[in-house]
Amino acid sequence: MRVLLAGWGVAQAPADTLPRPLRPVVAPSDTLVRIVPCPGTERAAVGSIIFAGNAVTRERILRAELDFREGDTLLLADLPARLEANRRRLFNLQLFHAVVVQASCSGPRLLIVFGVQERWYTFPVPILSLADRNLRSWLDRPDRWRRIDYGLHLTRANFRGRNEQVIANLQLGFNRKYELFYEVPGLGHRRRIGFGVGGSFYQSRTLDYQTLADRLVPLRTDIGFPIQRFYVTGGLRFRQTVQSLTSFDVSYHREQITDSVNHYNPNYYQGRTQREYLAFSLTSTRNRRNTFAYPLTGTYAQVTLSHRVFLDGITPSLTTLRLDYARYVALGHGFYYSVGVTGLARLTRHLAYADSRALGYDDLVRGYDEYVIDGRHYGLVQQGVSYRLFQPPPIRLESIDNPKVNTIPLALYLNIFADAGYVATPTSITQNRLPNHLLSAIGLGLHLVTFYDRVFTAEYTLNGLGRTGYFFRASFPI
Repeated sequence: MRVLLAGWGVAQAPADTLPRPLRPVVAPSDTLVRIVPCPGTERAAVGSIIFAGNAVTRERILRAELDFREGDTLLLADLPARLEANRRRLFNLQLFHAVVVQASCSGPRLLIVFGVQERWYTFPVPILSLADRNLRSWLDRPDRWRRIDYGLHLTRANFRGRNEQVIANLQLGFNRKYELFYEVPGLGHRRRIGFGVGGSFYQSRTLDYQTLADRLVPLRTDIGFPIQRFYVTGGLRFRQTVQSLTSFDVSYHREQITDSVNHYNPNYYQGRTQREYLAFSLTSTRNRRNTFAYPLTGTYAQVTLSHRVFLDGITPSLTTLRLDYARYVALGHGFYYSVGVTGLARLTRHLAYADSRALGYDDLVRGYDEYVIDGRHYGLVQQGVSYRLFQPPPIRLESIDNPKVNTIPLALYLNIFADAGYVATPTSITQNRLPNHLLSAIGLGLHLVTFYDRVFTAEYTLNGLGRTGYFFRASFPI
């Protein structure tokens, strides 16, 4: 059967195959669900589930995300919410520009049709990036124009139409990186168990070997590389749906620094110029946000427990526990509230400088971009209120025929935020003021949400040190 979804560019069915028109039950206004119910009944059995528009994606990949099958009996009063929850699961696979769903009577049974518009899945992206944590730290470098990386980043999403992913990196310039990763989220009919494998080799002509005055101190050499890192990894994925995933990974790491690095900071690798270790990590994620790119409602929770065993027989092992939780609430009238909490604890007798990264790297109190705070444990709270300034209809590029790339969505949000963080460390040199002190910041930002889940932010921030600044980022902060 070929099916037409209202307002959707899917092939049209012959008129005599369409269900008879009845007064539709309208789902909530922010959904893409259309329902024509079976009259005179409270429940109906699912007769057929049809997918339209999935030219590349295998149908069994989509069926594995649904929480109902043909033959299941559904309560019609709950049908709009149930279809919307399943539609969002398919959309959050991040394989489609849009997903719509329509349910209607086909005799005594429900006919449920999901329409999808597939994305472009192969992305060869040139690498031209700064060899620093962020723009502010790059601008502070006297040799900034030499600290540029270039190369090619290749991503093949939805490989073989099975939501598998292949990632390859060929990066040259200031930092060299050669990487290849292959991720299979699920195998079998129910797609419950998958795996991931990969390897990485990294070299850099500079190394930040110490933190002084809450800033990184670099060591640069034009001969050789102050640091080289190599690792291979493999692991299992235990997956219920796109919203629920548990992974277990094992990796082997070999890292090497020069004698100069060890001379200037003997604690960088605890008196050694080379170390090898095995790392074991268990991560459980529950992602119930309405959309993964720029969430407005829902919750996110992740717990990671990792353990390193160093192979020299002397260095004490390192156990790390990390917790992440975020909640997103619609306040009405275009306003949304979000709050995120992160905590990390490291358990070991002796902690090397290379393993003491805390705030200012991947996790950040906004407004402290020029600083780094090292320590054994840390906590971070970020919250904000956003207002949707505008969300016009998607821009159509008439000169491009391919629907995968000729439609550009746009949404702009005004955001007021407040962050706080704390890094705990038993010892810290006197020049570093920020460890063991409360960090705080408030600010105002603009968030642009656009093509292929891209989010760009511009922020003006006042931090707890009384310093202000403008900051630009390419990710959603919470």
